[in-house]
Amino acid sequence: MPRKLLYLLAVTVSAPLAAQQATPPASTVEQGGLTGSVSDESEWQDLGIAIPGFATDRDVSTPAGQSAALGRQLGEVITADLRNNGLFKPTGPGSLPGIAYTDVTTPQFGIWSGRGADMLVHGYVRAGGNGQLTVGCYLYDVALGQELARQGYVVDPSEWRRAAHKCADMVYSRLSGENPFFDSKIAYIAETGPKNRRVKRLAIMDSDGANHRFITNGQATALTPRYSPDYKSIVYLSYVQGNPRIYVYDIGSGQQRLVTQSRNPTFAPRWSPDGRSILYSMAVGGNTDIYRVSAGGGEPRRLTSDPGIDVGGSYSPDGTKIVFESDRSGAQQCYVMDADGSNQRRISFAGGRCATPEWSPRGDQIAFTNASNFHVSVMSPSGGSVRELTSGWQDEAPTWSPNGRIIQFFRTERGSGKAGLWQVDLTGRNLRRLQTPVDASDPAWGPVLP
Repeated sequence: MPRKLLYLLAVTVSAPLAAQQATPPASTVEQGGLTGSVSDESEWQDLGIAIPGFATDRDVSTPAGQSAALGRQLGEVITADLRNNGLFKPTGPGSLPGIAYTDVTTPQFGIWSGRGADMLVHGYVRAGGNGQLTVGCYLYDVALGQELARQGYVVDPSEWRRAAHKCADMVYSRLSGENPFFDSKIAYIAETGPKNRRVKRLAIMDSDGANHRFITNGQATALTPRYSPDYKSIVYLSYVQGNPRIYVYDIGSGQQRLVTQSRNPTFAPRWSPDGRSILYSMAVGGNTDIYRVSAGGGEPRRLTSDPGIDVGGSYSPDGTKIVFESDRSGAQQCYVMDADGSNQRRISFAGGRCATPEWSPRGDQIAFTNASNFHVSVMSPSGGSVRELTSGWQDEAPTWSPNGRIIQFFRTERGSGKAGLWQVDLTGRNLRRLQTPVDASDPAWGPVLP
């Protein structure tokens, strides 16, 4: 795993020298973001945000490139993050004038108001003698002429993109009042080869598709990955030696282990919210049930015992309940049970079939695949308020962003069988494709990095 990002508290951000000598902007700005809710289907405000390239005190060579060029790249990553969520109208360094290092904490608000900017993001990047980079990030309200927030980060040069994502997270949280999600990672299945001989490898990447990395070599088909809550490992299904079984891959060591030693087919793994347990399904004698086992191994506990096929399972955020799919009623439907397997009850009655349910990090929604038309939908944990969010030819396997605002899924193209990752807001707006180096399926969005 990459070296941990080091934070400096907002008050410890080192401002540029000349700026320190100037009178700093007032810091008594009222805290709290603009009001809004992911359940609010009204149009959000289109806030114009100007994000010029980050300044530097001196243009020097770093392992990540020249510091001046790095400043522009920081602004570009922040702009892309804020543009891809449909809430803001950011303008990046490519079409804006640059700023001097001494201007970072003393913005010329008249220039930016003349360009129609409501908000302004200033920042700097500074190369330290210890080989690390210091990145400062400031958010200003142009109309008020006031600073709204600031943060600073000390990072290894190889992690400069994380500083940009953290800055975008700060801006997003301050302006929307919601939890952030840009500094997070996605595990998925990378697909190559013809339709009838697809090679499926486990892969990981940043939330914006950068820093892509293959984890497995494709000799055994991999499916349904899930990051552990601490990002140290990935649980997934592998067809090693032709048998579908669940493995935990340790990202640091590159080693992997079987979740259980059973020779029965096991599949559809999911972590508990605390990372201590793994849910999975196992077929025994033609019947499939859901089991739970300690993440460290041991004797599994059977949670369902119905004659139907019980598959998958996704914990509620507090870990007290599990949503899963079962055909015990004659067709795929979604059910909820307590974490110990008790109190099982069907929740999907709106017509069609319900598959691959995934509980929102907020706890107030469950995303699922409508297996009758392969559209991604959401419903309340009691099965009410069903809404279809997509209408593609074959959309399935939804996974939530860390803040529960965006749903990612994979779409298969008609005829070719090619698959790609797509995202849509909980409101059903802002449908967009996430670019990946090769075809992609089975996404799993991890939590915000610490």
